[in-house]
Amino acid sequence: MAFSTLIRLTAALSVLGTTLAKDWESPEYKWLYQYPLPIPQTKALNRTIPHPVTGKDINYYEVEIKELKQQVYPDRGPATLVGYDGLAPGPTFQMQRGTEAVVRFINKSKNPNSVHLHGSYSRAPFDGWAEDVTKPGEYKDYYYPNGQNARTLWYHDHAIDITAVNAYYGQAGVYVLHDGEESALNLPSGNYDVPLVLSSKQYNNDGSLFSPASETTSLYGDVIHVNGQPWPYFKVEPRKYRFRFLDASISRTFQLYFESDKKLGEKQDFNVIASDAGLLSAPQKVKDLYISMAERYEVVMDFSKFKGENVTLRNSRKIAADIDYLHTDKVMKFVVGKDSVEDNSVLPSSLRSIPYPQDRTTIDHEFLFERKNGGWRINGVSFADTANRVLAKPPRGKVETWKLVNGGGGWSHPIHIHLVDFKVVSRKNGRNAVMPYEAAGLKDVVWLGPNEEVVVEANYAPWDGLYMFHCHNLIHEDHEMMAAFNVTFLADLGYNETHYLDPMDPEYRAKAIKPEAFTDDAIRKRIQFMASFQPYNKVDETEAVLDAYWATKGSRAVAAAATTGSSPTKTTTTAAATTTPGKRGRGRRGRSELQ
Repeated sequence: MAFSTLIRLTAALSVLGTTLAKDWESPEYKWLYQYPLPIPQTKALNRTIPHPVTGKDINYYEVEIKELKQQVYPDRGPATLVGYDGLAPGPTFQMQRGTEAVVRFINKSKNPNSVHLHGSYSRAPFDGWAEDVTKPGEYKDYYYPNGQNARTLWYHDHAIDITAVNAYYGQAGVYVLHDGEESALNLPSGNYDVPLVLSSKQYNNDGSLFSPASETTSLYGDVIHVNGQPWPYFKVEPRKYRFRFLDASISRTFQLYFESDKKLGEKQDFNVIASDAGLLSAPQKVKDLYISMAERYEVVMDFSKFKGENVTLRNSRKIAADIDYLHTDKVMKFVVGKDSVEDNSVLPSSLRSIPYPQDRTTIDHEFLFERKNGGWRINGVSFADTANRVLAKPPRGKVETWKLVNGGGGWSHPIHIHLVDFKVVSRKNGRNAVMPYEAAGLKDVVWLGPNEEVVVEANYAPWDGLYMFHCHNLIHEDHEMMAAFNVTFLADLGYNETHYLDPMDPEYRAKAIKPEAFTDDAIRKRIQFMASFQPYNKVDETEAVLDAYWATKGSRAVAAAATTGSSPTKTTTTAAATTTPGKRGRGRRGRSELQ
């Protein structure tokens, strides 16, 4: 039976509550818990460059996108991957709030790429717009604010039509933003603060990676990886650890739980302390945790009561339409030391005050995510439909409420809204409740389970411009379950600033790799030119101006939101920039997308 046919059959049977099981699609993997957990290396700083206006440091990094070989099966050939700096997952960025960064991504691979820093309020030209691709032999400078509260972000590919392939083959990595307020809480840190990047893949008989390029529904994978290693073990001390979970799978959702080998069948307590947008208001004690594609959750697990034992991180079966295989109910093993150790870290009863958006009683937009005529659509529209793909135009700084509706078929859709952090207000059908670890913080991805309706609220700020929202099952995304929203320019805001409305602004597009662009002087001049327009350093002032504007104008201000306009400084509003054709072809973006 063809794999795509098997997926469709499973989806249909899941609606009837039936489980379709198969041991393997890949060659049998026999080495569970025999190899240690790899820890992604920390990305080294290339240099610092002074900001031409503020004088503060801007951190500059260079990342090469290139092939690597990974020996996954000890008895077969290696898999060829493509990763950041030739690593999969890529190196981990450790960043401090308040220090801006420019990362130059240099494409030395065979495919075009686009990089999205997921969880950042980056300006539109640096957000990883799907059509803003960097071709092989080119590079692009991405300018990041690092201005939000502490959180676990991640960077991954977002290239039009091939995001699933690029991310699946290795273009994903962790990006941690720290701040003083979080550091003062004395949570587990250093060697006890560990990223755990989950993925699920499928292999060919020769040990090479099975490609998702021809898939049109989902590729769940039958080999579970953590930080790139199938079913690893990790030696831990009997003390508290902080784990930063990221589901980097292209199609698989997890329901994670811890199980002691001495108490099989019993789920152990742990505390969820953070979600996509950083710390929760307080730790949420749970026995299991749903995490879908692109979601991040941070947990504190105390191993002190498991001295000398093994604790297995497991995954529940029968999650939505996901296909279960022989070992997809297992993730990794923790080997707990026998000797007591000093643990000065704490788990506070309160973590932070959450800046929830102001509640609204009306729904501004409703979006239906469904499979229609063999394609994946949002309100019946595909991303290729450039004339109609802008489905919302929230005025800058306005709180809007969106209802997200799963169109059925047994499928699930993790929905990501770029630019904003949102509140999960309600969930109907399916699980029929907001999970406690969703309610206690803010999110940028919400899992829309089978038949569910989820309401979210967000403040569409601090920037105006054109951004994307989409399903983060990357097979669905590549097959058009993606649309755009335009945070509209406010002509009467009366605030002198630069606008970055157009994600395809030619000034910031990729450039050919030439030696003269990589000299110290050329790098300094380029970064200082980008910084001279002050895209980020006035964010607090900008937010205060927006708050005052809406407090004064209220709902009457919506009518004053201009559809076009120029800035007193520089407005990046190229209305008809030529897009890069995908495999189905892309036209020119019309002015209506930027209005």
